Amino acid sequence: MLELGRKLGRELKVPSVIELVGDVGAGKTTLVRGMAEGLGVKEVVTSPSFTISKRYGFEREDGVKGELIHYDFYRLGDAGIMANELAETLVKPDGVIVVEWGETVADLLPNERKKIVIQMAKDGGRLVQLEG
Repeated sequence: MLELGRKLGRELKVPSVIELVGDVGAGKTTLVRGMAEGLGVKEVVTSPSFTISKRYGFEREDGVKGELIHYDFYRLGDAGIMANELAETLVKPDGVIVVEWGETVADLLPNERKKIVIQMAKDGGRLVQLEG
């Protein structure tokens, strides 16, 4: 998952919106850690499960600069004020926005987003489907 994330991070267009779909423990945050490395984030990336969102500045090897914004709506039945923050973030011209558990804010996410579905394989590996 880390290596896939690194590759995605190196190749992502900025701005981008990515929705991650998968069960708890499927590897969503690990994928984001890899994306952060590929983007050039220097900070340690941790799960925003309890804080709902985390932001990291980046400068990629190709000189592209921006901000990785990672949302996790797992604990929210209703996005509430976080929906307003997400709506404001979605228009950032230099943002790479990653949303876990996006069902709560599905109406705010753009149609042209990338969607990554991660499933656990029987052998303990992961099956990853990229859409968009």
